[in-house]
Amino acid sequence: MASYTLDDIRKAAEARYGSTDIEVGGTVVRLLNPLRLPKARREELTTLQDRINEGGDQEQLFAKAIRLVAQNETAADALLAEIGEDLAVLAQVFEVYGEATQVGEASASAA
Repeated sequence: MASYTLDDIRKAAEARYGSTDIEVGGTVVRLLNPLRLPKARREELTTLQDRINEGGDQEQLFAKAIRLVAQNETAADALLAEIGEDLAVLAQVFEVYGEATQVGEASASAA
């Protein structure tokens, strides 16, 4: 029979559903996995993704999504300030985040 501690499970969850970290000027901006967000923020992220797919203002929607998933607003603002109005970079950040947060992509193992 397998036996795990809650710490083992937390480590496995972090390995599988950890953040997407982007270094900006010596600071790390943590973009949290949707499964690590409160329910209201997950639902808002889904709505934003739908609006992006429907052809809404991508610059505004990507920025709002990054602010929503960032660990804190100050870090999100620093990342967005560094990106500026470069929609290609903004879209790439969101794409990298999306790829990194796909459920089931990473393998987790308990310690």
